[in-house]
Amino acid sequence: MAETAAEKAATAKRDRVFLVVVDDSPEREVALKYACLRARNGGGRVALLRVIEPVGMIEWAGVGVLMAEERREEAEKLLSGLGAQVQEITGGLPILLIREGEPRDELLALLEEDPRISILVLASAATTGGGPGPLITALTGRYAGRVRVPMTIVPGGLDDRELDRVT
Repeated sequence: MAETAAEKAATAKRDRVFLVVVDDSPEREVALKYACLRARNGGGRVALLRVIEPVGMIEWAGVGVLMAEERREEAEKLLSGLGAQVQEITGGLPILLIREGEPRDELLALLEEDPRISILVLASAATTGGGPGPLITALTGRYAGRVRVPMTIVPGGLDDRELDRVT
């Protein structure tokens, strides 16, 4: 049986994935909430990406392995907590992703590798006046040609009422 245009459109909306980069900035919460509200209100899922820094040169290999394991455990714990928030808002399970390396490079690689990702959601600095962060600067400048999905940059100072209004 052939799918109608309306059924195809509904399936496409359900299959949309909103990717949020989980960094340590306070604006991350605004990007996360925005992505969750868009997924809930318009259909789709939320994916959370945490990039952990690789362990540098350490004299004793065992110490390096232990440090890497600790960083991964911290990332898993953080994503688990944020995943619970995503599920509470959207009613669906998020996609949790952990990578090791430079955040910009890992994000670009993920966007190239994972066709499920439909929209990248980032938040700009709230009210510091310092302009966008390094990731937004890179992705809208030198590396803009490598971003294969639409990017939504959410003002980091939006409150819950404003987020509800724009989603």
